[in-house]
This record gives sequence, C-alpha cells and structure tokens, in this order.
Amino acid sequence: MFMPRLFIALVIIVVVIWSSTFVVSETERAIVLNFGKIYRSDYKPGLHFKLPVVMQVRKFDKRLLSLDAEAQRFTTKEKKAVIVDSYVRWRIDDVEDYFRATQGREEYAAALLSQTINSKLKEEFAKRTVDEVISGERGVVMGLVTEAASKGGEDIGAKVVDVRIKRIDLPPEVSMSVYNRMRAERERVARDLRSRGGEAAEKIRAGADKERTVILAQAYRDAETLRGEGDARAAEIYASGYGADQEFYSFYRSLSAYRAGFKSKEDILVLQPDSEFFRYFRSPSSASVPPTP
Repeated sequence: MFMPRLFIALVIIVVVIWSSTFVVSETERAIVLNFGKIYRSDYKPGLHFKLPVVMQVRKFDKRLLSLDAEAQRFTTKEKKAVIVDSYVRWRIDDVEDYFRATQGREEYAAALLSQTINSKLKEEFAKRTVDEVISGERGVVMGLVTEAASKGGEDIGAKVVDVRIKRIDLPPEVSMSVYNRMRAERERVARDLRSRGGEAAEKIRAGADKERTVILAQAYRDAETLRGEGDARAAEIYASGYGADQEFYSFYRSLSAYRAGFKSKEDILVLQPDSEFFRYFRSPSSASVPPTP
C-alpha cells in the first residue's frame, strides 16, 4: 500500500509543479490571467511560476508579423475603379492593450488594421488620378497610409512597421479603354516626333542644297576665271609666237589645218588646184597669210 500512495503523491506533485510553471521564449510575450483578468504581463524570457488552476497563461508572438490583405476596389479622382493589393508589416507592441482590444486573436487584429488601411487608401486614391497613384505619387500614398495605420495600431497595442502596395490593377471592364487611350497617346507622341524629324530633315536638305548651289556657283566662277586667264595667256603666247617668226607661225597653222582637214578617210575637200590651202605643198614661201581650217 505504501508504494502506490507514494506514486500517486509523486504524480500529484509533478502535476502541481507542471501547472505552476511556464516558460517564455525569446520570441514570445506572455500575460498571466487571474480569473480572466490580466494579472501580470512584464515577463522576461525564462522560467516563471503561477498559481495553478486559477491562473492561465497566454503567449503571443513578438516577432514581425505579415498581413496580406485581400485586394480591394477603390475609385480614383477620375472616377475610375482600380483594384489594389497591399500588405502590412506589424508587431505586438503593448501586450496588455493588444489583449484587451482583440482578446488575443490575431485575425481580429488583422481585421482592425485592414479596416484602417483600406479607409485611408480609399481617401487617398479619391484625391489622385490613375497615373499619380501608379507612378507619380505612389510613395507619398504609402507613407500617408503607413502613418494612419500606425495611429490605428496604437489603439490595439500594435506597431505598424510598413505598408506596401504590391500591385494596382484595372478592372477588366476599364482596362481596354485605358489601354486604347494610352496607345492613342503614344501614337500622338510618335506622330509629333516624326513631324519634328521631318521638319529637321527638310531644313537639313534645304541647307545642303543651298550650300551645293553656292559651291557650284563659286566653282563655275573660278573655272570661268581660270579659263579666261588661260585663253588670255594662250592668246598672248600665240601673239608672241607670231611676232617672233611670222613665217613659222603660218607654217604651223597650215599644218594644223592639214591635220584637221585630213583626219578621216571619208572627208572630201573640193578646192581649186591653185588654192591657198595647198600653198606649202607648192612652195614654202609662196604666201605670208596662213589658210584657215
């Protein structure tokens, strides 16, 4: 009888000790409830004691938590609908306020944060156009939403670290119209660029044609000047040669006329036998005036 009683006593002692102790890890926050009311919440990591049966321990994750909210539909300043998908990074900051506001239920805290974030997103999107919320002022919107969510999180003992917009989509019924508008805008810009390019090309061609005309005119002027100077120089040389030896010059002119007259076998000359053209065939000194070809 002694051994069974000892075993039962040991079991009771173990159960009492087990129900009177709890361990808080580095990643947890804990509160002790005494008949459903908060008794203490400032527990450090390690082993702690409580009254069995009357006291219960609730533990909460103190690490960074993520809330991937369901995509919501908002209306922009242009009265166009957009579908926004966002997420939140948050953690439990004050475990007592968190427990009082949510009864320790994470899904309830997520619902409260989502409500605050969606309300602020709706307000900010209503002030901006589609282009502004997609690119121009997206960072500003996220900053304002994060600030609003932080204030809302303080009411439930949570600290909102960051709010991010993952994507912004257009509803199927308006995406095609927006796409067509964007395509028309791109085509307008392309036409404008082509028009500017054509205008610049015409200016370049006109400038090149003008420069070409000027260069050709200057070249023709210089050529005519050189040709005139050459003709004048040739005349001067001819005159000088004629004055130096008139008989030789006449003979040279006659040889040039013979070469030009007898250049082809098919050429026919009808002349008198005593024509001046053949004077050097008869006598080298017959006349002083040279024949003309």
